[in-house]
Amino acid sequence: MSKMAQVGFALALLAGAGVLVGLNGSAPTSAADPQVSTDKLNKTIDNVKLPATDGKPAALRDFAGTKGTVVVFLSFDCPVSNSYAATLTELHKAYIAKGVGFLALVPTEDNAEKIAKKAVEFKLPFPVLSDSNLVAAEAFKAIVTPEAFVLDHNHVLRYRGRIDNQYYGRMKKNPQVTERDLKDAIEGLVGGKDVPTPATRAIGCHIDPKERKVTSDAVTYHRDVAPILQKHCQSCHRPGDVGPFALLTYKQAVAWSADIVHYTQSKDMPPWKPVAGVEFMNARSLTVRELDTLRLWEKAGCPEGDTKDAPPPLKFPDGWRLGEPDLVVEMTEDFHIGAAGKDTFRCFVLPTGLKEDKYVVAYEVKPGNATVVHHTLNYFDTTGKARKLEAAEKNRKKAPEEPDHGPGYSVSMGIGFLPNQADAPRPDVPPIGFLGGWAPGQLGTKLPENSGILLPKEAEIVLQVHYHRTGKPEKDRTKIGLYFAKKPVEKPWASLAVGGMSIFGAIPADKAKHVLKGSAWTTADANIHSVMPHMHLLGKSVKITMTPPGGDTVVLIDIAHWDYNWQESYWFAKPQFAKAGTRFDIEAVFDNSAKNPNNPNNPPKDVSFGEETTNEMLFGFIGATPTTNERVRMQRTEPKK
Repeated sequence: MSKMAQVGFALALLAGAGVLVGLNGSAPTSAADPQVSTDKLNKTIDNVKLPATDGKPAALRDFAGTKGTVVVFLSFDCPVSNSYAATLTELHKAYIAKGVGFLALVPTEDNAEKIAKKAVEFKLPFPVLSDSNLVAAEAFKAIVTPEAFVLDHNHVLRYRGRIDNQYYGRMKKNPQVTERDLKDAIEGLVGGKDVPTPATRAIGCHIDPKERKVTSDAVTYHRDVAPILQKHCQSCHRPGDVGPFALLTYKQAVAWSADIVHYTQSKDMPPWKPVAGVEFMNARSLTVRELDTLRLWEKAGCPEGDTKDAPPPLKFPDGWRLGEPDLVVEMTEDFHIGAAGKDTFRCFVLPTGLKEDKYVVAYEVKPGNATVVHHTLNYFDTTGKARKLEAAEKNRKKAPEEPDHGPGYSVSMGIGFLPNQADAPRPDVPPIGFLGGWAPGQLGTKLPENSGILLPKEAEIVLQVHYHRTGKPEKDRTKIGLYFAKKPVEKPWASLAVGGMSIFGAIPADKAKHVLKGSAWTTADANIHSVMPHMHLLGKSVKITMTPPGGDTVVLIDIAHWDYNWQESYWFAKPQFAKAGTRFDIEAVFDNSAKNPNNPNNPPKDVSFGEETTNEMLFGFIGATPTTNERVRMQRTEPKK
């Protein structure tokens, strides 16, 4: 197998892979991303009353330091806010002894008990108090959470804005933190110098006003808005799932109303990237009427309406959505994920104990902790190499401060090695194979009728799990349920790939529009069931087409605004027939300029093909079943006529 074919095979996410959902988006600035505010700068902040502590009356200046005070508005419902817990803890540790006081205020309806519990969970070492009546938020003219304010020893506001430049938009992260504005402001204060940049744009979750002015009840929450949220949002936006906030109640919807309208109008929510292609089975989109309903509701002041008009609450099943699996394999113990840092990819080796070959016709992944499991890719290994990598990780001497620990081994992408048929236990089985993937909202995956994926006896399942962090320590124990064929499989599932290393040279630094193209031809008649493009951080747009011999070109998928964090297998409503010799083309544009906020290199540098996220790729993965007894494959040269 060539190097290019190996990489394509190893990284094929299969057309059976699910949504690879991330929390980033490409939408423009929303109400939660306001412009820079200079309100209250260089003015004395009133000594506002705060909730009592230890039964004693409290006020803002009770928490002042001799040199100054840092006041941060936080919300434990806001993922941006939560992600700064470790950073704020480090700043407190560095400056509390230098005479800087720290105080966090929570401008939500959370009660004191919940706030105290959350402060402990996130290991915040400074006082965290409620500001549910928004007295302090009004005194500071705070707009979002998190938003930081620095007062000097005279209680005059000298800095307001972001903590650092980890985000360039709400839930849109920069590749690395290069500007630490809050730290710089504190340094200036402690050193008796001017704050270098007194005001920056705070990015986070909008602080909802105490009261809203309702101008019309033509559209109400219970009658008109709740059904839309149930249909399109609540499968992910509920406690314990990956949605960064819940949308189950009126109060929750009101708190996020500006963002709901912004992200639905911009088509960034529900997440659906194609702008063209064939009809898709798993399309997610709102109708024009639904979009107008949400917009009019928010514009009218978010009227609640009559609870009698509310639809019954949705019931989310706790068990296996596809029924009891034939085999369940799971992690042997919890994996512990640290509070802060970059996302991590971890592979877990799960023995099947199978004594005979089986065909997998469906699978379902159940994360142990859906709030941290970004997605999974499901492989099987017949070589034993994954088990050796796990053993090596177990025996590795670890630093005491390593926050991630538990079973498995860490990788950047894939499962840490490429397939080599010579390593397979027998010639009729692949060395490694794929069992699709999982992402939030997926209810299990069934392959087309009479098709299946061969799972060899004694193979081991390898789950590659992408974890993101919540700002506090978490743990997870994920499992996968497998469903086996009860009758002979007539159409073995084929994962085909177009693109790959052969079309790559280096993507030049500073080039904003670098085009790459690739082609491949089918060797036999087949039905095409799904398509999945795959690129990394420099990807800008991608299109995949198929052209039958002597026929017209069909656009399978066209994504105009690629986002590495929103990847998905796109299932066709009806299979697309591909005659032997059908050409599949992939064309993509990459942006390797400094203006690309996702560029991992600053300044930009030439980027080549590779597995690391800082490298690049271009693949189109095609899910297919044969229509004859001939095996379906892809070849890189046009077949002879």
